[in-house]
Amino acid sequence: MEVSPEQQGEGPVLVRRQRPAPPGLRERLKARLRQSCVFSVQGALALVHDLLPATRWLCRYRLRENLPGDVMSGLVIGIILVPQAIAYSLLAGLQPIYSLYTSFFANLIYFLLGTSRHVSVGIFSLLCLMVGQVVDRELLLAGFDPAQDVPEPRDNSSTLGASAGTLELGMQDCGRDCHAIRVATALTLVVGIYQVLMSILRLGFVSAYLSQPLLDGFAMGASVTILTSQLKHLLGVQVPRHQGPGMVVSTWLSLLRNARQANLCDVLTSAVCLAVLLAAKELSDRCQHRLKMPLPTELLVIVVATLVSHFGQLHARFGSRVAGVIPTGFMAPRVPDPGLMRRVALDAVPLALVGSAFSISLAEMFARSHGYSVRANQELLAVGCCNVLPAFFHCFATSAALAKTLVKTATGCRTQLSSVVSAAVVLLVLLVLAPLFRDLQRSVLACVIVVSLRGALRKVRDVPKLWRFSRADALVWVTTAATCVLVSTEVGLLGGLLLSLLILAGRTQHPRAALLARIGGSGFYEDTAEFEGLVPEPGVHVFRFAGPLYYANKDFFLRSLYNLTELDPGRAVARRKEQGPEAGVSEGDPVEDKDQGPVSNVAALVPMAAGFHTVVIDCAPLLFLDAAGLATLQDLRRDYRALGIALLLACCSPSVRNALRRGSFFGEGQGDVEEEGQLFHSVHTAVQAAQARHREQAPTDSSL
Repeated sequence: MEVSPEQQGEGPVLVRRQRPAPPGLRERLKARLRQSCVFSVQGALALVHDLLPATRWLCRYRLRENLPGDVMSGLVIGIILVPQAIAYSLLAGLQPIYSLYTSFFANLIYFLLGTSRHVSVGIFSLLCLMVGQVVDRELLLAGFDPAQDVPEPRDNSSTLGASAGTLELGMQDCGRDCHAIRVATALTLVVGIYQVLMSILRLGFVSAYLSQPLLDGFAMGASVTILTSQLKHLLGVQVPRHQGPGMVVSTWLSLLRNARQANLCDVLTSAVCLAVLLAAKELSDRCQHRLKMPLPTELLVIVVATLVSHFGQLHARFGSRVAGVIPTGFMAPRVPDPGLMRRVALDAVPLALVGSAFSISLAEMFARSHGYSVRANQELLAVGCCNVLPAFFHCFATSAALAKTLVKTATGCRTQLSSVVSAAVVLLVLLVLAPLFRDLQRSVLACVIVVSLRGALRKVRDVPKLWRFSRADALVWVTTAATCVLVSTEVGLLGGLLLSLLILAGRTQHPRAALLARIGGSGFYEDTAEFEGLVPEPGVHVFRFAGPLYYANKDFFLRSLYNLTELDPGRAVARRKEQGPEAGVSEGDPVEDKDQGPVSNVAALVPMAAGFHTVVIDCAPLLFLDAAGLATLQDLRRDYRALGIALLLACCSPSVRNALRRGSFFGEGQGDVEEEGQLFHSVHTAVQAAQARHREQAPTDSSL
């Protein structure tokens, strides 16, 4: 162990640990391989518990404490899932039966693999929209009409519209609905593979780069897109399903042109259902503390609307469009088409990112609020398996959903056993009750979707508060939402992500720089531009750079220091070499700065003429130091030394100190000697050392 040079014999002494040399790459790989090849029962059980977290907590499940809440929340979520599954099939452009399949399998798989106790995984409106956009595009390329309503099962009339492109895909016997679900399952399998690979590569941290303003803006923009896509069902109008950039604007123009063709029955039904659903939601929000469970308004509206449509024969008498036949039972599993998987491989990237980000953020949010922890990489694996395995059973992409998770928590959920109860409710509908919804109007399903967007659309009210807090975050929110609406959801997500990264890079590239002065007679220093009454140290400049020092901001670091101290040592040294050792720098010779303008009054080449003899850099905000940053400090010290000015570093973190040592900042073979005079654990001790050295040198200078 070595004693730190600073304050040796004066006050506290730091003793540096002698850390063992880290093993090389070959040794680490050998140790990992040896550990993985050794078999033990405990290791196998630990692996099973890690991959299947349910096997860990099921052994300690408390029936009396947890079962009532799990059963109640499972029943409520199952009741909510049924109408939502049928409604969200409109977004994905698929039959309602496939949404029920998706809800069933997702709940069972997440029950086994998920680490969150409260998250509800299943159909999600944003993912349904993105799946539907890919399905529509592929239907158009295959020769089908995307604007055509989803036909009832066993109705293969759409095969008459198939083109030669369909025959080339080997799908001569596949109609519109068949091709749509093939596209959706191929897309879902690719999404799941991406998410599983992210889990294997330990890339759970990637979702952290999708900031909350970005996700909120994306949810807002996608909600407007979803609302626009449902207006034709609310009005009963036949309009083409637009694709590509500007889809929202084109859809609104088509709706305005065809507004006179609105179905009066659908309009009245939509108005009544929206009024009932919105009033019930507001009542539920205001009386939330009195209600033990949320009102199943969606299910009641759907049951009543189905009965009215059936006995009133609204489809036959008024031409109101209905859900159609929903078959019972399960279809035989089918392997997704590899050719379609290659076609949608790029489309799966935003779906995988959005699904992962929402799932991990929701899991972590509810884990923090309930006092337990989740594993981000295991959540990726769970959500990925919720897409990989169901893709063989005619399901489409899923993720965690906030609304159902909130309901699940409010109704007393304790563990993921509630997901099994929800799956049992969906299974009952699949096996017995599904055909009862045949006469349900599509306008009612559109109302359920629109009302479910209420929370996301309300987020627009948070923009003024976000603007006051951080204009950069508000810009990300607005840009993401506007791009989603005006261009497309994929471009909106990509644009918001790029803007977030640019803002992050800009914050580190141009951090705040300031000169510090002493607070009265204390040993603390603060920014002279922010506070009044500070006492500057004579002959010492204390400089703070509130960010890392690396290749992208090293020039800004130097410009800021030169402008604040009013001296460019590099130019001063060069001028002295040109004009001789006794030459000076005139007052009119400015420091050139493209960003902050010229700074004049660089007075002389010696410390007293420059007005200071020491520069102390407060390295407390210095997060890290790369090779370019180290070279910048070395060059700066060399230039200052040529002018007789000392450069001292204070409050360096261990990582920065280690970087300085590894980069031989203190010289070869005499690191501790050099470190004693240049590294200090506080700004005040550095200032005191600088003043003491100057006083020691003053008699020598006067004698000369």
